[in-house]
Order: sequence, then C-alpha cells, then structure tokens
Amino acid sequence: MTGVVIGVAGVVAAGLVRSVVAMSRVGTGHPLKHRLLDLAARGVQPKYPLQAMSTYLNGLHLYADEVGRQVEASHFCIHLRHDLHQCVIFDRNAVDARLIGIEYIISEERFRQLPDDEKRLWHSHHYEVKSGILTAPGIPDLAEHAYFEDLISTYGKTFHSWQYDRDDFPYGIPQLMMGLTEDEQVDGSLLDARDRRLGISTVHKRRNRSDIPTPDVVPGANGWVSGRGVQTRLDEVDVTTG
Repeated sequence: MTGVVIGVAGVVAAGLVRSVVAMSRVGTGHPLKHRLLDLAARGVQPKYPLQAMSTYLNGLHLYADEVGRQVEASHFCIHLRHDLHQCVIFDRNAVDARLIGIEYIISEERFRQLPDDEKRLWHSHHYEVKSGILTAPGIPDLAEHAYFEDLISTYGKTFHSWQYDRDDFPYGIPQLMMGLTEDEQVDGSLLDARDRRLGISTVHKRRNRSDIPTPDVVPGANGWVSGRGVQTRLDEVDVTTG
C-alpha cells in the first residue's frame, strides 16, 4: 500500500511540475497574481470537454476562396456521436499554441441528408487520408490505418477564426476552409516542413494506406473545385429585439 501511495504521489507531483512548466511558458508578462490563479484553477476545476478529447490529428487546410493559401492545422477531437466528431484546431501541438478554429466531422450518411446549400460548406476527406497528409502523430501504423479506414468516407466543415499565416493576432471574421483533393494543389514546402518537425513521412503513410478503398465523393462537397466557392463576409444589419 505504501508503494501505491508513493506512486500516486509521484504521478501527482509530476503532473504539477508539468503544469507549472506549461503555465510558465504561456504566462510570460502576466502579473504573478494571475499566474497563480491560473495554476490554481488548472488544479481544481474539472474540464470535461478537454478530458474527452481522444484524438490528435494534423493536416493542411486551404482557404475556400484562396486555395493557394494553405496552413497547418492541429486538431484535437471528441467523438461526440457515432456520426459526429467535433474538433478544436490549433496552429501546432504546444502549450503556447494559438487557437485558430473548429471543425465538425460527420459520416457520409449524415452528409447525404444535408440541404444543398449546407453541403457547399463541407469538404471530403478522401484525398487527405489516401495521400497521407492527414495524420495521427504518435499512433502506430496499424492503429492509424484502422482509424483512417473509417475517416476516409467522412466530411468536414471548418472555420478558422485566426488567419495566422498573415497576422499574429485574431483579426477579422471566421473564414471557411476546405481540404485538398489532389496532388497538384499541395504546398510542398509547407508539407515538408510539417513532416520534418513531427518526424513523420507523408510518403510512407501514403504507401501504408494504399489498400484503403477510395469512396466516391458525394455531389455537393468540395464546391470550390468548380471555380466558384463560398466565403463568409461581414454585413451591417438592423438590430431586432426578438
């Protein structure tokens, strides 16, 4: 029993040390009072949605109206229902990462039920999976392969609220993002930099997934490939009271 208690105490202490280190990295410039309050809150407040995040995915997104603008996106996802994942997106997997957007991922069956106007906001994942660009860092090949066998037929709706490729501040309104659909669209330098930093090989992952069947894309998704897409804009409207 004593050994168990010591072990648990060690785990708790290690967690506290990690918390202190993490808070010190993101707390630069904060008053000491705020840093202590943040650390205390980290220790005593339950954060159930964060604890439910089970999957870390990394891929590339492109702006729905500027497909040459591509950014790396680190997703942290909750499998909320059998046909729905919800993900928060950061620029990287680090304690001081910038929160840049959200993505909802649904099954093909659910996508087929959407109204046509809604479908225009969604992109397929068939190419991202088959190409190896979408990855689950740290997951062994066999397990990752099984995961992407299911994900390949899904569809995503993504908005980025921080255009971090242009500004070091979240200016503007959320922008609709899309997914890549063929090799010619890929920003090779961005992908190579991602691979080097994460220590992975997109080429290897592509080969490992070559046996995953490629589904037919449901009409209505990836609307931007036609040359006409949709994007958010800011309009002035009358304010109502109910």
